[in-house]
Parts: sequence; structure tokens; C-alpha cells
Amino acid sequence: MTRYDNDAERTFVALAPAQGRGFAQTWWGRAWLKALEDAAMDPAQVKTGRRLARAGAVGAVSVRPGRITAVVQDRDRTAHRADVLLERLSDAQWDRFVDMTIERSGHVAALLDRDMPPHLVEDAAAAGIDLLPGMGDLEPECDCGAWDHCGHTAALCYQVARLLDQDPFVLLLMRGRTEGAVLDALQTHGSPPAEEVAFRTEGVDAAEAYAAGRLLPPLPAPPGLPEGPGAPPPLETEAAPPPGIDPSGLAFLASRTAAEAHRLLAETLRSGHDRQAVGPEPTVAQDAVRLAAGDPGPDVLDRLGEGSGRTREELAEAVHAWRLGGTAALSVLEEEWAVAGETLARARAALESAWEEDERPSLRARANRWTVVGAPHQLRLDREGRWWPYRREGGRWLPVGGAARDPAAALSSAALATGDEP
Repeated sequence: MTRYDNDAERTFVALAPAQGRGFAQTWWGRAWLKALEDAAMDPAQVKTGRRLARAGAVGAVSVRPGRITAVVQDRDRTAHRADVLLERLSDAQWDRFVDMTIERSGHVAALLDRDMPPHLVEDAAAAGIDLLPGMGDLEPECDCGAWDHCGHTAALCYQVARLLDQDPFVLLLMRGRTEGAVLDALQTHGSPPAEEVAFRTEGVDAAEAYAAGRLLPPLPAPPGLPEGPGAPPPLETEAAPPPGIDPSGLAFLASRTAAEAHRLLAETLRSGHDRQAVGPEPTVAQDAVRLAAGDPGPDVLDRLGEGSGRTREELAEAVHAWRLGGTAALSVLEEEWAVAGETLARARAALESAWEEDERPSLRARANRWTVVGAPHQLRLDREGRWWPYRREGGRWLPVGGAARDPAAALSSAALATGDEP
């Protein structure tokens, strides 16, 4: 193989139609398309090429140094061979590229991760190496006879942008070097940073690693719990905030995040935490109530209500429930679910055994809610079998206490909370 890797070629199977997505997701893929769109004399041909590529009219793409090729079908199924030429880098330019890449190990790491960060391209340009094409660098050839970019060569360029998104080594191959040749050159130069990144250790035998574990020192003691959550840094600056940024809202969010982190750490350090089941992540609507329970200003409160689909009155009720029992109490407030099967049997048994027969209140059941007939009191059952006391005020049912396993105790707390006879 010559220094130019002229015998090297990669062929990519035809890609599926690009319905509902852009052709370039990476910045270097968009730079490739900009070189096409800036240089094309007829924007209509570029649009035609985009439509053909989006419809899946581009066949397998062949990539080799200095040239990309594919067969592109018109809407009438007429096939045309389309080529796009790109100047290859000289041997001297490649040597400078390798030297420049080795000087910064981050460049090598980026390439191995199939990434092409802007600073790599900028450093290459400073060394006189243009990796990405500029205006006029993509030279079209098509058997349809067009002298400039036609719909076929434009479609090919759009399809190649998708290939570049997946692997920037495609661009390096067009410029004259295969992936293997580039990595071999980095290895040959013998730079320690390049070797550290390009060649990973093979690891150790699993049995050896397991045996060595007995020689390790014990884990350190867990950290102590701070007295309270940390205070976020102040946001007061002389500069005006960017549009759409509310400093007071941001400060409130930071303080509530610190408080939540402190609470989670306290739970983690509590004895027996490792045997507790991990609860589900709160929904956006639930987390809005958690934040509202932190007493934000009226503007933030309105935004939380709007974002969670609640009126100010509904948000206030949700906050009250949250303070009584967090996510569980909020679910009981806002969710109604059908109690059936074994759960219903246990609920009925608990209600029957909670009072003497002559003292048992008359209850009307609907779903997980039992309402006392003739009184503004209600019991609600949660999914863990606990009872929550409610009282009707102003036409709405509101929670008035925490959960209890005994429905009689829960109902008594509902009456006592409002001064009624239990």
C-alpha cells in the first residue's frame, strides 16, 4: 500500500430513508453540508438532492482517498453514477497532522471515540491542514452531464454526512489515510500520550482479582451527616441575567436541591437503609409539589402550578398533603383507584374490627374512599394498606392528618382535628 493508501476503499450499505430527522447531527457533519450548500450554483439542485437522500434513493456509498461514489436513482427510477472529489492531503501534511495530534493526547482520545472536537480541527488548520472541506472543495462528477452539483451529487453528499456523523475516520480516508494507517502512524512516533490512549491494558485474570480482594483494607467509615444542607453561593452580580433566567428562582431551586440532597443522605446513613426497597422516581408533577412545599415566592409558585397543571388552590392543597406524608399522601389526594380482591377483603375486615358493632359508623364506599354518612369525614386507603383521614371543607375533601393502620384511629384524628366528636 502506498503512502496515499490508494488501494484502500470502504463501502457502506445503502442507508434507510431519513424520514423525520436531519442529515447531520454532529458539527463536522453540518460543516460538510455547508461546504456543499455554499458552493452549489443552483440551490434547487441542492433541495432535490436532499429530497432524494431523504427518500432513500442513494445506493451503497464507496469511499476511497480523494473520491466518494454512489448510484443515485431519480424519481422515475433512472440510475446515475455520482462522484464527489475531495483533495487528498500530501505526505508532508499528514506528517504534520500526526505530530500535531500526538502533542495533545486528547486529540488521540477523541479520534478513538469517533469524535472530532473543534479544537482538533482548529489545531490542524493552524498547522496548514484543512480536514473539513470549504467552499468549492467538493468537486462533483455525474453521468447525467451536469457541470455543477446536480441532485445526484448533492444527494450523495447528504448521505455521506450521515456516515461522517457515525465515524470521522471516513473523512480522513477521503483525505488519503485509512483508520489503520492513522493509528499506525501515531504508534510509530512512539509518543507516550498516544500509547497510553491507543493501547489499553488487557486486564487480569478474574480469579486473581477475586483473590486479591481479601488483601484489600476495609472500607472507610461512612461520612457523618452535616447539621444542615449547604448554602448555595449568592447569585447577586452587577451583570444583568440572560433573557429568560430568573435569579431568585434559580437561587430557590439551588437551595431546595441542597435540602433534598441532605435529606437523601440522612436516609442513606440511617440504620437498615440497605434493606429498604428503592422507591420510584417522582414525576414532574410530584416534584413541583415538593418544590412548592419549600415556600418559594409567588412568581415561582405560579410557575410551579402552571408547570404541574394545577391551579393555585389545587397546588396549596397538594402542598398540604405533601407535608403530611410526601409522595404517598399526594397520591391519596389526587388518585382514585379501585380496591378489589384480597386488598378489598383486608380493608373490609379492618373496618369491621375497628369498632364495636353498636359504635361502628355508617360508611359509604366508592373506590378507595369510605365516606361517613351524615358527617363531613372520610377515610382514604393507600396502596400500602394505610388509612388517611379527610374532612370536607368548602365543597372539597382535604387531608387532616397522617396515615394510620387502624381506620378507627384515622377517623378519630379527622374528627379531633376539626373539634368534632370522634
